[in-house]
Amino acid sequence: MIGLGKSISHTGASMGYGWDQEKDAEVVYRQHLSGDNPKEITQEFKIIQLQNHKCEKNTLSFVLSPTIEDGRELKQKELREITERFVKEMKLQERQAIAFVHRNMSHIHIHLYVNRINFQGKAYKDNYIGKRSQLAAENVARQLGMTTVREVQQQKLDKVKDIRAEIKQIHEKVMTEMRPKDFDRYIEYMKQSDVEVVPSINKQNQLQGFRFEYKGESLKGSHVHRSMSMGRIAERIGLERTADQKIAKDNTVNLLGKTVGVSPNLAATLAKKAIKLAVKKSIGLGMEM
Repeated sequence: MIGLGKSISHTGASMGYGWDQEKDAEVVYRQHLSGDNPKEITQEFKIIQLQNHKCEKNTLSFVLSPTIEDGRELKQKELREITERFVKEMKLQERQAIAFVHRNMSHIHIHLYVNRINFQGKAYKDNYIGKRSQLAAENVARQLGMTTVREVQQQKLDKVKDIRAEIKQIHEKVMTEMRPKDFDRYIEYMKQSDVEVVPSINKQNQLQGFRFEYKGESLKGSHVHRSMSMGRIAERIGLERTADQKIAKDNTVNLLGKTVGVSPNLAATLAKKAIKLAVKKSIGLGMEM
């Protein structure tokens, strides 16, 4: 099962769209609410939300998606239990909430809306809510004997085992024989062996890692092999010490003609690498003397 979560401000529109996707929506969970449609429930949410004018994204929106195989067997009772357990895992028990299920597609899923503002006017802390939703859904799946997101990912990776091995082999050849001096040349050398390296850049224009496209498959570096995470690749790229220092200092890197940010973790990795190179060079000079 996969769990997605975020804070939203457009409560009525989001809830109305989700509910209207299926005629006679099947409500599997409700708490501290009496309304029978999105408009009425949105108004009930707003009454509580008026206590907190500072919080703009005042509704929590979640989607819980069991695997297709697990979903086929789930009745209303089981869907309610999944939702109740998820709400408990997220510590959202004492808040207004409504959940309804979509069965109009082969992949059954639950839409859950929770008032971010509690009855005392306090806003629920939504930091890392996406990651926390994933972990909560995984815990619920494990409790109920359902397939977890990690098991789903592993099944997918097992299917492309040979592809992953080929990409890893090409990567090692590029690193040991071509010895790229920067990320651009690494991308270029990989492309010469038909592996498309696609930078993953987030909304903050920050480089998160690489995806590798090969023979119709697209995989995160860490899913190809743990040695192909962003940090591990950066450690092996033959950047000059001054380039490492500049990236670590400015938290930016030149990539395919553009300047993009790097994560604090990657900046720290490159800073350590620059220090090691400096120490190694000073030792070498000392030996020459």
